[in-house]
Amino acid sequence: MGSVLFFRSKHYLFLKRKFDLKVYLIRHGETDWNSVRKLQGQTDIRLNDYGIELARLTAEGLKDVEFDYVYSSPLIRAVETAEIIMGDRELEIHTDDRIKEINFGECEGIIIPRRKDGPINPIWQFEFDTEHYVPAKGGETFSQMYERTSDFFDNEILPLEGHYNNVMIVGHGCMNRTILNRILDTPLKDFWDIRLDNCSVSIIEIVNGKASVIEKSMKFYERVKPPADAVLDADAKSIYG
Repeated sequence: MGSVLFFRSKHYLFLKRKFDLKVYLIRHGETDWNSVRKLQGQTDIRLNDYGIELARLTAEGLKDVEFDYVYSSPLIRAVETAEIIMGDRELEIHTDDRIKEINFGECEGIIIPRRKDGPINPIWQFEFDTEHYVPAKGGETFSQMYERTSDFFDNEILPLEGHYNNVMIVGHGCMNRTILNRILDTPLKDFWDIRLDNCSVSIIEIVNGKASVIEKSMKFYERVKPPADAVLDADAKSIYG
């Protein structure tokens, strides 16, 4: 549990100073589709046993944080993660469609391609050529995803400064990256530079209406089985959903 100790050594992250706003952006725990590299998107898949365990370990790592407000994607894997992390805190979990995972349309449920497969379907571009990604029928573009998550962040989160200290958002791999990459001003070609494993925690601080990322992709667990993407090419950086 070295990562837990590492996080706890940074006591400033847990200090509750009046009206400082910290946003804990968390990816949901693992699902069976994650474990076999199936593309989830907005398909509603529950946590598996390992995902539940990851959420419990994350709950332990965040037990000292006095959360004031909680948001979650309405997809069940995110809601279950939020419920486990919240534990016995008496706070309502507010769901918002704007923080659902990206919609992959007709590609949901396929196995995620490897680089060596070449552009056999739109998800290859999504992974390896993001600037030229065109979604399958019924899917969302990166621009559409950024538009709704930006609307959520600007109109739901930024106004909380001065009212709350610690806010939790439980979302998804691609969705969480849109929030982080927008703050970091990361170009689309580098979209996957931040690796976000299941139940990874990133922390955003908001001061005078300006957001900054102060921690990226922390984990409160030592992985006890090979990651779902271990069989991918070394330069494949994402497992979605």
